[in-house]
Amino acid sequence: MEKFVVTGGRRLTGEVSVSGAKNAVVAILPATILAEDVCRIENIPNISDVTAMVKILKTMGAQVRVPNRTTLEIDTRHVRSFVVEHELTRQLRASYYLIGALIGRFSRARVAMPGGCYLGLRPIDQHIKGFEALGADVTMEENAMVHVEAPALMGNSVYLDVVSVGATINVMLAAVKAPGLTVIENAAKEPHIVDLANFLNTMGADVRGAGTDVIKIRGVKRLHGCEYSIIPDQIEAGTYMVAAAATRGDVLVKNVIPKHLESITAKLIEAGATVEEYDEAVRVKMDCRPGHCNIKTMPHPGFPTDMQPQFSTFLCLAKGTSIVSESVWDNRFRYAEQLQRMGANIHVNGKSAVIEGVETLKGAPIRADDLRAGAAMLIAAMSAKGVSEIEEIQHIERGYENVVEKLRALGAKIERRNFPDEDEDAQRTAG
Repeated sequence: MEKFVVTGGRRLTGEVSVSGAKNAVVAILPATILAEDVCRIENIPNISDVTAMVKILKTMGAQVRVPNRTTLEIDTRHVRSFVVEHELTRQLRASYYLIGALIGRFSRARVAMPGGCYLGLRPIDQHIKGFEALGADVTMEENAMVHVEAPALMGNSVYLDVVSVGATINVMLAAVKAPGLTVIENAAKEPHIVDLANFLNTMGADVRGAGTDVIKIRGVKRLHGCEYSIIPDQIEAGTYMVAAAATRGDVLVKNVIPKHLESITAKLIEAGATVEEYDEAVRVKMDCRPGHCNIKTMPHPGFPTDMQPQFSTFLCLAKGTSIVSESVWDNRFRYAEQLQRMGANIHVNGKSAVIEGVETLKGAPIRADDLRAGAAMLIAAMSAKGVSEIEEIQHIERGYENVVEKLRALGAKIERRNFPDEDEDAQRTAG
């Protein structure tokens, strides 16, 4: 087992380059199944979610080449299986995108319910509603397998009762080869949905309106292989921006699309940071204690839920009282207990938190409860006085490429250490 050991109190300074978007790549990789051809995808982040998805594709019959560190060539011509078992899906939530892709390819799918971070219940009722509107028959089996039969998919109108990124993506994947016109209303508008639509169109699909709340898809008979480059990761960029501000540093975050970061930038400025925008970079400077502010997570273009733990950690150091409201996930505040160990004054009531800022946090043994909570723990540890040990770091590595190396390059004192499992220690003692 491994943990991060962080000695806090160091300003982050310098430059950091953002990798490809996790939330885009985990949708685009399953979409290659629809091509029945070879797709060359660039700007692939080296994260465990990508490793898990590639393993699933290989198990299904895809051939995957790695020409270089950031590129994958995926040949899905020999994919024959439409079944994905639990031992493969339990590693990542995005495994449910395989359902839409397999329906589009084989007119049927049998996929185990996904794993990944636990942030509360993850119902797929909107996904099912969309599949059924296209003519599919969906059965939830007792062993948590989703079984879909769709012998005659047809385009149709799909109204999502709630704005759901996952359902929007899954319906898009299922609809691109369905005859007729599919109209998704109340669609999610996140940048990675636009990226998926651009990828599908590069393969020969006819998807219009991505980035708005109405997406129109005219089904095509076949798709083909293509070359495509993933967009930069909005959340990774935002994490380094907040880390710079929390450590009162000065960091140039490169390889970004500044427009995707507007909601994060606005709140950093409100808290007292200086943010300079360039064509493909943002520079964040902070030389004083932040001021308090309130945030409420919302679907894009609102403040992203995936940045809430990181920004809440930053607000733990602010002057005055901040209120953070979570409108997406039920269990997003599980990390608050870890911050309290470090001396933070944060109190959670349901889906909101009241934060009374303190001057400093103190190093402590903490853990990463999930991916974004893990990023928050890194920010807390780097801005704290003393040494912190972060366990469960596998969550962090689901979404952040080379995080230790990138933070060290900015001046952080962080190292990865192996530590023995407690059960093994107990066995040695007993022996």
